[in-house]
Amino acid sequence: MKDKRKEKPKEQERLEPSKKELEELQQQLNDLQKEKDELFGKLQRVSADYVNLQKRSLKQIRDTIEYEKEKIIKTLLPALDNFEHTVQKAGSAIQTEIFKGIQIIYDQMLDILKAHGVEQINALGEKFDPALHEAMLQKAEPEQQDNLVLEEFQKGYKLNGRVIRPSKVIVNKLPAEEPVEQKEQTEQEPEEKVDLQEQVTGEKQSEEDRSDEGQITDSE
Repeated sequence: MKDKRKEKPKEQERLEPSKKELEELQQQLNDLQKEKDELFGKLQRVSADYVNLQKRSLKQIRDTIEYEKEKIIKTLLPALDNFEHTVQKAGSAIQTEIFKGIQIIYDQMLDILKAHGVEQINALGEKFDPALHEAMLQKAEPEQQDNLVLEEFQKGYKLNGRVIRPSKVIVNKLPAEEPVEQKEQTEQEPEEKVDLQEQVTGEKQSEEDRSDEGQITDSE
């Protein structure tokens, strides 16, 4: 009986892990945790890269569509210009029904372009804006405001709020007015010149008088 009791603690000691084994197990656990964190970090980065790739792809597709749309619209603008000139200048030169037909086609083209985000730029009678208008000539009309668009050679257009062709215009450019102080100074300058000339003439006359007096004294 005594021998059996002594053997039990020895068996329990064998079942319990040693301190070294615990340290090894803890190290393995730490390595697994570190590996898991690294894999999770890689997964997050891959997921973020995939999301960014999707966004970039959508943006590239969108930009490509906008670029092709702009290119097509720009090729249509000269034809639209010709329609506009025909409508403006034809008037009574052609039959009324034909003129109405041309006007309807022109309006339809504008409506189609508007549906695709195209809009005309207002220029005539507006203040000159270099972001919207291109100045071809300058005129000076005093009865009009300075920097005002007087005439329009060619209409400008926007696509989705971005200028694809600026309006070609004639701008009113009035001569710059002289400041009031400069005007007063300019008016005073002739008077000062006259005074200075009189002073110089007087000094010359005095010298001549003194010279004559000296000659008279010498002759005596």
